[in-house]
Order: sequence, then structure tokens, then C-alpha cells
Amino acid sequence: MMPPDARHSTIRLGPGAEFDLIRSLLEDAPEAIEGVSVGPGDDAAVLEVKGSVVLSSDLAIEGVHFQREWLTLPEIGYRAVAAAMSDLAAMAARPVGVLVSLAIPGTEAAESGPAIQEGIREACGLYGAALLGGDVTASPGPLVLDIMVVGSVEQPITRRGARPGDELWVTGVLGGAAGAVTTWEADGDPDPALRSAFARPVPRIAEARWLAGDAGVTAMIDLSDGLAGDAGHMAAASGVGMVIEETLIPTHAGLTGDRAMRLALTGGEDYELCVSVPGGRLGPLAGDFEGRFGVRLTRVGRVVEGDGVSLLRPGAASPEPFSGLGFNHFTVR
Repeated sequence: MMPPDARHSTIRLGPGAEFDLIRSLLEDAPEAIEGVSVGPGDDAAVLEVKGSVVLSSDLAIEGVHFQREWLTLPEIGYRAVAAAMSDLAAMAARPVGVLVSLAIPGTEAAESGPAIQEGIREACGLYGAALLGGDVTASPGPLVLDIMVVGSVEQPITRRGARPGDELWVTGVLGGAAGAVTTWEADGDPDPALRSAFARPVPRIAEARWLAGDAGVTAMIDLSDGLAGDAGHMAAASGVGMVIEETLIPTHAGLTGDRAMRLALTGGEDYELCVSVPGGRLGPLAGDFEGRFGVRLTRVGRVVEGDGVSLLRPGAASPEPFSGLGFNHFTVR
């Protein structure tokens, strides 16, 4: 282990146009970062991490995952990092650091790079991660952000531990991000609350760690493909079936009717958590959770013998297999 007096996380860079740009991207980066022996500016980062290391990567590509007219440049940076950190939350991991690779159309690099980095730094600061470095290059085409997140966890929660008899719960409200996208795709302007759901997702880092510690969670996944799609992933990994009760699903207040339910089930990009817990375990704790985090916690169904996802519709005697699974609705994808 490197002695404390030898630590200097951020490395000074030499001369050159590329390094001038990198210096601008690293502006205001702290000189010393807890848990980071070598940070931005060297060939690689060096970490001192306790527990298991958790890694995930996420791409954000202009024209595929977002459109420029939808978001400001800082929002593009923030959203890319927050979405990647949601994968850490899904395993109850604590963020340690973020590696960011940017491919920027060359004519706008000097202006766009620092603006995007403003949002990246904000997300790192909000969720306790160090900016470890990455890469910057010119792009002949769209703007591309490649985000790698590093976390640590004592005992990871995976998506394969759900058992028949467990209950299925979700954090927050669903469908808002998809509601914003469908409005943009129809050449409209989304309600500010829907726009915020897409532009400013909140990775449920602290909430996940509380659930893992106090609620006896057996499996967990973040909601990036819609409730039905991600419940299906959990069901497949665990070798069980999932029954979702339509009347229980917490939809975004900016959505109504069938549209609200469709987007909650299949829209994606919510970055909330879906967890399975032993029956009766979480209900008595839900009030404490909501008081602590200011986030709704809702039971939406149950885990059963079998496979796949079924939907119990209002007034129905029994659930029916849900046939709308697949990729989320985004036409830009």
C-alpha cells in the first residue's frame, strides 16, 4: 500500500492541445481523493478498495440514447454517469470512482467538453465517486460518452436470489422518463416533471444499501428496461415466475390512463429499484424507508413457481402472461 504522504491523486499533465483539453475537463478536481492512490493524469488509476470490487459500463450515444435538443450539455454528462451508477445501486455497492471516455465532434470539443464535464463532476460529487480519468478523442459523427463505474460492497445483491413466496417491491414512481421521450418524439414539449425524470435520474445508492442491510432483500435489479422487462430478467436469473398487479404499480403523476401503465411496464429509463423480499418482511419497514429517503416504496406483486412475468389486471380472476416484453419503446434505440 502506498504510504499516506506519497499520495497525490491528480497528476499534472505535460504540454499539448489534447492535454489542454483534458486539463479543462479536470478543472477543480481535488488533489487528493479518499481511496485513490493515483488518479487522473497517469496511464491508469490505482485504488485502495475494501470489500468486493463492482464494475459496470454504460454507453450514451447521441441519436441512440438521447438527442441534443432534449438536454443541455451538462445534463448529458450528468445523466450518463447517473445511469451507470444505477448499476452499482442494483448490487448495493458504494460508488468509488468513474472513468469517462468522450468522443466529441472535433470542431466543438473545446466548448462542449467542459460543459459536459460540468454535469459529470456534479454526478460524481452527489454520489460520492472520484473522477478517475478516461480518454478524450475526436469523433467524425455523434457525441459518445462511455462511462465505467467502480464500486465496492461487502456482500453484493444479485438478481438471482428471488424465491417463490417473496414479494416484489419498487422504489419511486415509474414511466416518467419514457413519458418525456414519447412527447419529444411527437414533437411536443414534455411537462417539466417528466423532463426531469429523463434528464435527472437518481441512482438509488443509499436506498439500495439500506434495503440490503435492513430488509433482507433476496434479489435486486435497477429499472432500465421497464418494470415488466426487468422483472423478467430477475425471474429468468432466479428460475421463478413473477406476478405483477396492475393496480399497485406507482405511475408518474404526469401520466394518466393506459399510457401511464404502458410506459411504467415497458418504457424504461426510470433507474428505480425492483427488489424481492420474503413475504411480510418489508411492509412494516416501508414507512421508515419513506421517511428516511423521501422516496415511495410500493409492493407491486409476488414471486411464484414457474417462469416469466404475468400481469394481474383489475377485476381479473387470475394473472395472464405478459406479452409486451422486449426492448423498451424508445424509437431512437
